[in-house]
Amino acid sequence: MTLTVLNVAYPLAPVGPDAVGGAEQVLSMLDRALVRTGHRSIVVGCRGSSASGTLVETPAESGVLDEAAKSRAQQAHRDAIAAARASWPIDVVHLHGIDFDAYLPDDGPTLVTLHLPLDWYPAEALRPTRDDLWLHAVSAAQQKTAPSGARLAAPIPNGVDIEALSLPLAKRDFALVLSRICPEKGIHLALDAAKQAGVPLVVGGKVYPYETHARYFRDEVQPRLDGRRRFLGPLGFTAKRRFLNAARCLVIPSLAAETSSLVAMEALACGTPVVAFPNGALPDVIEHGRTGFLVNTIDEMAQAIIAASSLDPETCRAEARRRFSLERMISSYMDAYQALARLGTDAGRLAVTP
Repeated sequence: MTLTVLNVAYPLAPVGPDAVGGAEQVLSMLDRALVRTGHRSIVVGCRGSSASGTLVETPAESGVLDEAAKSRAQQAHRDAIAAARASWPIDVVHLHGIDFDAYLPDDGPTLVTLHLPLDWYPAEALRPTRDDLWLHAVSAAQQKTAPSGARLAAPIPNGVDIEALSLPLAKRDFALVLSRICPEKGIHLALDAAKQAGVPLVVGGKVYPYETHARYFRDEVQPRLDGRRRFLGPLGFTAKRRFLNAARCLVIPSLAAETSSLVAMEALACGTPVVAFPNGALPDVIEHGRTGFLVNTIDEMAQAIIAASSLDPETCRAEARRRFSLERMISSYMDAYQALARLGTDAGRLAVTP
């Protein structure tokens, strides 16, 4: 069955191959896969987005991203979704934003990917009452945190494009952080650990214009930067690939329960071990002492940054190929799209787990 799928991004973050956030990257990979396999892909995203299929662009908010800006962006998304559904015979709507309930269509086959910790979503949003509205997690670890009464389909684990990420680069003596710059990502802890280890650290990421994010960068990150600890801003795919392949390790100092960590998978695909706090799904991604180190303190993080060069890059790459296949992720989404589309013609049902 040839499908028309409407993927809807978070209203305040552009999507495309160079997107910073994991949710935006997954959406972009699905958009490319739909076009490549002969389906019609339509993407709703804010100005600055790009798509392989048809882009339905909404205005980009300027200035501080406060509640008023968020409300305007959500209304623009509601209008864009309605316009897209009126213009094309949409088989499946696929929502990716944490605020999906603010612009959720009232009817029609709809898939929601819960990219973020489940306790960040309103509990009632995780209890769909429609047979044609399916919600799913991106890892088994995330699924286990579902609140009482949540109705989620089986998880669809993330994957990465291992072949596209790989480059034949020699390792260099620096550690790397790739992340949104915000308090829950703990960037300041990686800066402290790298300084203690005596290893240069490169931070790539975006400071979104939320007041708390800007204050965190100003008060906690910027004062820790120096000649050996640098902030480069957002890195597009080409630059990200180069840094990931050359780094001695990727550091993930996140204080949040990571639901999957696409960037950890990308690092392993590049033969780069990962040093991280064991939050959320990270213990399922990293094999301690083999593809990285799971640490509990800044002291342990500093020691692990030093020890990372002792781990075998080929072991990291082999594990990425075995466990984090992009093709497996795409196939799972295509199966979900096909099953949901059949619901639209009363041809099937999906069993959900309580």
